Amino acid sequence: MPDKEKATLLTARILTEDLRTKPTLVLGLATGRTMKQVYDHLASFHLLEALDFSRCSTFNLDEFIGIPTDHQGSYRRYMQEHLFNRVNITIGNTHLPDGMAPNLAQECQQYETLIKASGGIDAQLLGLGIDGHIGFNEPLSALLSRTREKALTPATLAQNAFMFGGDPSRVPRRAITMGVGTILDSRRCVLLVTGASKASILAQAVEGPITSMVTASALQLHPRCQVVVDEEAATNLKGKDYYRWVFANEPEWVPFRDLDALKPRAAASKS
Repeated sequence: MPDKEKATLLTARILTEDLRTKPTLVLGLATGRTMKQVYDHLASFHLLEALDFSRCSTFNLDEFIGIPTDHQGSYRRYMQEHLFNRVNITIGNTHLPDGMAPNLAQECQQYETLIKASGGIDAQLLGLGIDGHIGFNEPLSALLSRTREKALTPATLAQNAFMFGGDPSRVPRRAITMGVGTILDSRRCVLLVTGASKASILAQAVEGPITSMVTASALQLHPRCQVVVDEEAATNLKGKDYYRWVFANEPEWVPFRDLDALKPRAAASKS
């Protein structure tokens, strides 16, 4: 995509079409700065196009251990503020790991059980960590791992400091995360990556060897993984010309090629 705005808009539109096709969609969600824009778009589609979230359910990738849900840095609060409170979703159908659970191992197992009981995740939204992680599956995470506790790296603490007043020392050192194997079980994965700072690690994840040092590289094994990037993030990709050809020619991308048509319809009619 030409820029971050178009990349986040395309990502939101992919999820929108999935939800319109299957109103009972089980949606896997992610957090972070870039995802805020995706959720802004989804909220706009709800407001301007009557996008209905009432029958869908959601599972977030991860949550910090040791902070309550109303803490400014909790992912539950993030999701409430940026999506859940802005659409007509049933809060009881929204799920995040409980980082305050008295028995964390049991909580992780219950999260896996709940995902399976829901029928599995239909579409999993993903971001890319600066060291190539997905969820909080830090380097050297097993590629068949399931939901579990995970110690966070200094790079991840720094990347999440914006939620804790910009101070990495205030970021919890551990989190519960879906495992790489859990993520790969999703029927569709959508990886969104923007910005020049992700160019090198994106190239490793998409075009490099499959390795536990870059857990996002495991997505190369997924039968239906779409990667949406802006031009800055795509800088180091060797296959850029081919990827552009795919976008222009593969039938699955037909509904998304007109970038202006991706905008909320009511907003587009005013411009």
